Amino acid sequence: MAKKTNMIELEDVVVKFVGDSGDGMQLTGTLFSELAAFSRNDLATFPDFPAEIRAPHNTIAGVSGFQMHIGERQIYTPGDMCDVLVAMNPASLRANLKWVKTGATIVVDENMFDEKAIDKAGYHANPLKDDSLSDYNVIMVPITEHTKKSLKELDIDKKMAMRAKNMYVLGIVIYLFDRDLDRALKLIDMKFGKFPAVARTNRTALKSGYEFAGSYEDIKLRFRVGPASFEKGQYRIITGNIATAWGLLAASERSGRPFFLGSYPITPATEILMELTMHKSLGAKVFQAEDEIAGICSAIGASFAGCLAATTTSGPGLSLKSEAIGLAVMTELPIVIVDVQRAGPSTGMPTKSEQSDLLQALYGRNGECPVIVMAASSPANCFYYAYMASKYTLEHMTPVILLTDGYLGFGSELFRIPKVEDLPPINPPLAEPDEPGFKPYKRDENTLVRKWAIPGTEGLRHRVGGLEKTNIDGNVSTDPLNHQLMVRLREEKVNRVAEFIPQQTLEGEKSGDLLVIGWGGTEGALKSTVKRMQEENYKVSLAQFNYIKPLPKNTRSVLANFKKIIVCELNMGQFVEYLKINFPEFHYHQYNKVQGLPFHVNELLEVFKNLLEEKQK
Repeated sequence: MAKKTNMIELEDVVVKFVGDSGDGMQLTGTLFSELAAFSRNDLATFPDFPAEIRAPHNTIAGVSGFQMHIGERQIYTPGDMCDVLVAMNPASLRANLKWVKTGATIVVDENMFDEKAIDKAGYHANPLKDDSLSDYNVIMVPITEHTKKSLKELDIDKKMAMRAKNMYVLGIVIYLFDRDLDRALKLIDMKFGKFPAVARTNRTALKSGYEFAGSYEDIKLRFRVGPASFEKGQYRIITGNIATAWGLLAASERSGRPFFLGSYPITPATEILMELTMHKSLGAKVFQAEDEIAGICSAIGASFAGCLAATTTSGPGLSLKSEAIGLAVMTELPIVIVDVQRAGPSTGMPTKSEQSDLLQALYGRNGECPVIVMAASSPANCFYYAYMASKYTLEHMTPVILLTDGYLGFGSELFRIPKVEDLPPINPPLAEPDEPGFKPYKRDENTLVRKWAIPGTEGLRHRVGGLEKTNIDGNVSTDPLNHQLMVRLREEKVNRVAEFIPQQTLEGEKSGDLLVIGWGGTEGALKSTVKRMQEENYKVSLAQFNYIKPLPKNTRSVLANFKKIIVCELNMGQFVEYLKINFPEFHYHQYNKVQGLPFHVNELLEVFKNLLEEKQK
């Protein structure tokens, strides 16, 4: 007699896999998200892993997780609270139970809840037996024991068998969500095709977990999430770091300028460097430097030689690059500096996200040293903002700092792959051979941009460098009036970029009771919150800023049309201070969070509704 289960139809669901650092939760989550994509669900994911390379086994510090939000509607965030939690040991359960909804399903490996592991996790009693989980639908499975049994016919050692526990539990979750088993098996073959023994082991474990779930009487609930509606096109799951790398490559192709990356590995930006090393066939030249300073200096040299040059880093590396950024400003050479922000100061929390580098990007250099500052706001649009950062640096001959963050860089979502020929054209101001009247700092009257003279081009001998130059001729000069002129020209050149960037858009009406302001990677949570409040008939709109220096030309008029303004940031209030400098006539409320965690929709709803209920000031 077949067991009876209830199939629950869901519009969206949040699933999280958590376990010890060696339990393979990142791989498990990645495979499940790929299955969701094949089922035409929209999705957003976020991996969460410890900063320590070898955190103590079975401790809170060593917990690694992968969260995903899948749905048949448009998904903007990896979700707040979990509907389903898979916990492979006591520490991972204890660390994540606060993020689980009441009534949610929790799948645990009961073999791992021995006295020693329970004690190391900080429990005083076994949570599977003391009724502390009575508010949840707990599915206890001896995953370790069952995985061993499922693989006993294979000629593998105990260590390899234990590594397959994550595939066994993935089989259980595939059954819970009514996913295609054959598709999952094909994904394993694709992932481990070069290692037949590993592929066979994982296939066997996954299939066994699926079959067990189908017969296990304690599994009485299953979930189904229908397909979402998408614009026609070719899609893939992409992380922000990979999207950034692709955007830089697309800009190189569109501009006709060879691409060069000079970088030093640093969490959470290293994956951009790694991805670009894989695309030598597209002409990418990648140099892994010995330190941050060498990385950016090599990129400046490549820019001088005519390349679309870039360097990638995080907050600590950006500070080390500051003097060299000044050199690029002084020489007026194009270079993209990608800063994937993380929690600081100093080494801080390398694997945790924060919007902590905005003021450093705006002002963190000696002298009057203006650069264009931009910020991506989703994993997928990292592609477009990397592309546009490349366009503006090449066309305006000044450095661009592109701010992303660990939340975007490691997170992923579905990305509709564009055709390069459909992207905006990029037209670098290249000087022609033997150009009449060429001077290294002779400028376009409208943009104040100087021509880019590639070394070796006939008739274009010139010099640039870190010492102050005379306008037009470029001779070394310490003349006070000339210095003031050059400082003003460089600042004005950046300010005039406002004529070329898009106007600031709003999510919602152009006027109302509350304007929510965010920038960069907070967009998903802010947009989800504002949309929910609009559905409840609140007069709330969102202005999410991607162009920061210069700000869009219509910023003042956007701010003027709302009764209250609140600026939300994952820092202590850096963008709000910048707005106060530029638009001091407005009153700004703030909501700031500095926990290494993203905003949650529920916390924002409470803040915004409380603010609207206050009496008008």
